[in-house]
Amino acid sequence: MACYHPIRVRRWVKAGFAVLLLCGGFGLPHVGQAEEVTGAGSSFAAPLYQAWSAAASSGIGVQVNYQTIGSGAGQNQILAGTVDFGASDAPMAHARLEAAHLVQVPTAIGGVVVTANVPGIAKGALRLSGPVLAAIYDGTITQWNDSRIAALNPGLPLPDQVIAPLHRADGSGTTYVFTDYLAHVSPQWREGVGKGTSVAWPVGAGARGNDGIAAYVQNTAGGIGYLEYAYAARNHLALVQMQNHDGFFVSASASSFAHAADAAQWDEADLTASLNDVSGAESWPIITTTYVLFPATITPDNQGAAVRRFFRWGVVDGATVTQQLDYVPLPEGIRARVLKRLGAE
Repeated sequence: MACYHPIRVRRWVKAGFAVLLLCGGFGLPHVGQAEEVTGAGSSFAAPLYQAWSAAASSGIGVQVNYQTIGSGAGQNQILAGTVDFGASDAPMAHARLEAAHLVQVPTAIGGVVVTANVPGIAKGALRLSGPVLAAIYDGTITQWNDSRIAALNPGLPLPDQVIAPLHRADGSGTTYVFTDYLAHVSPQWREGVGKGTSVAWPVGAGARGNDGIAAYVQNTAGGIGYLEYAYAARNHLALVQMQNHDGFFVSASASSFAHAADAAQWDEADLTASLNDVSGAESWPIITTTYVLFPATITPDNQGAAVRRFFRWGVVDGATVTQQLDYVPLPEGIRARVLKRLGAE
């Protein structure tokens, strides 16, 4: 089983032996021989890039110092030139990429999940639909025994408990994916709140990062929140079954993410895709591609060659690690196009 710990990779660089403790299956990298690359951004992608770094540093001579600060901040840092690459689950617009002379490529696919703490309800038993989830987050539904939730959960002893919705307080690619999904399934949400890495939430409290969301929900009776799957699975959180585009209730898993990825439509020019609410009986409805951004021109200052070498390794040789962490590797055709963009050194 692949390992994961939400510790920032900076600490791994400072103490190379910690990588062995955290990811013993990957072996101890030769930190002193590795070229150090700095990256920052998406918490969604953090487990993947940290594990890739631990596995790859001895083989390709690149050690990644990755800071989990959220997608919005990751985009800002690569625009400011303070990191060698930025990471974001919300793709940067084509015009903005061109103006900043940046390259953007997808690296992997993964799911956003919903966790809830409903007294008296067993883990994994609760079912929700997209429109009901949107109604919870816009404040229309306020009690767990609301008739609309009860209709999705016949026979489940839903309590007369106030719902406590939680959202990310920082600029977050996970928020972008989640709000994009709600906009797909709810016209009221699309017209009233919309989508973005940060939005004006109608109700609820905010917390920073996956760990903040998880801690709040676990410690709050009636709490509900959204976060990336790898973190939720490894911390054994109570996950909600979701009704997908075709009306089937599905559980979050690498398999249901892969079914959704197979149904995705890609923009061949920008290599972006919206995977939310795609068709398929076994497709998980809230899913995303995560992206990296780096300067189009390689210079001695931006570690451009090392960045490209690291991500070439990740999308090809890192596929096993990707799957162990319950992400989905890129489809073969998209991977070939990504490798072409990463090819020039």
